[in-house]
Amino acid sequence: MTKYKIIMTGGGTAGHVTPNLALIPKLRENDFEIKYIGSKDGIENEIITQNNIPFFGISCGKLRRYFDVKNFTDPFKIVKGIAQALVILSKEKPDVIFSKGGFVAVPVVIAASIKKIPVVAHESDMTPGLANKLSAPFCNKLCVTFRESLNFVKGDKGVLTGSPIRKEILQGNKNKGKIACGFNNDKEILFIMGGSLGSKLINDEVRKNLEVLLKEFNIIHICGKGNIDESLKNKNGYKQFEYVSKELPDFMKAADFIISRAGANSIFEFLALKKPTLLIPLSKKASRGDQILNSKSFKKEGYSLMLEEEEITQDVLYKKILELKERKEELISNMDRSQAQNGVDSIIQVLLNSINK
Repeated sequence: MTKYKIIMTGGGTAGHVTPNLALIPKLRENDFEIKYIGSKDGIENEIITQNNIPFFGISCGKLRRYFDVKNFTDPFKIVKGIAQALVILSKEKPDVIFSKGGFVAVPVVIAASIKKIPVVAHESDMTPGLANKLSAPFCNKLCVTFRESLNFVKGDKGVLTGSPIRKEILQGNKNKGKIACGFNNDKEILFIMGGSLGSKLINDEVRKNLEVLLKEFNIIHICGKGNIDESLKNKNGYKQFEYVSKELPDFMKAADFIISRAGANSIFEFLALKKPTLLIPLSKKASRGDQILNSKSFKKEGYSLMLEEEEITQDVLYKKILELKERKEELISNMDRSQAQNGVDSIIQVLLNSINK
């Protein structure tokens, strides 16, 4: 018999969902019954139902910082989402709500506030996203990953917990990763991923450098849906995938070096695994600049190298990869001294404190 009931929310991108998965095993250990509210059409629906968590779909509108005709209609979707969330919360009567952000979380958090249900939110990036900014007045606590983030949280709501990291990410098998890619030599492995949707820029520049890189590395390349290069399918030492899920821990364990975007969830996984990384953040043209701030923080701490999109050329990327290889021991040594913790236990404690207040 469970002791508490929690409803989790968050969605729109994998970054607003996968941290919830990191919490689920520990929540169950602490006698929580878990349910989830998300968008019917969002990525969260598939991810959560695959993990045998009851899922409720609601309406949600995207909140934009720029002009769009949908800015006139989406507020009505948010109001509808609040009404739907109120019905769900009235029926389910949870003890606490945990929000990982994304636009679907806003109606849930507002509805919970109306029902006087405690809300704990988590912000992965250094500065709060728009959804968490709107949710903050209705939250009891806002957990953050970066110490600098506390400067953006009003009053005593901010709690430095770190990033929740999935246990399975830390339990990969190097040999399984190598076998899955058909690598049978002792070359160091370069693992490249451009975020959940892939990155054409990163894909193109890596492939331009492929011949010279393969002299030094075996390469695992997560290139995104529709971005497989058929002409390279049988290239020795080069294995490309559109997307991976269950193989990811094994690939990360096998990797000696990583090239990646700079989403906060991912970079703290790299830190936990002590992987020297070249971070290529999304540009301000394609984002609110949060990945740039994340990258600068990790570069300043000496955990990773950084290369902005605007700087990328075939030659510059190759030189940065060589620098990453040369500075391997230095970067690992810096990561060994890191005080960063897996945030799972800290977040669970914040949830329990909010219930028992």
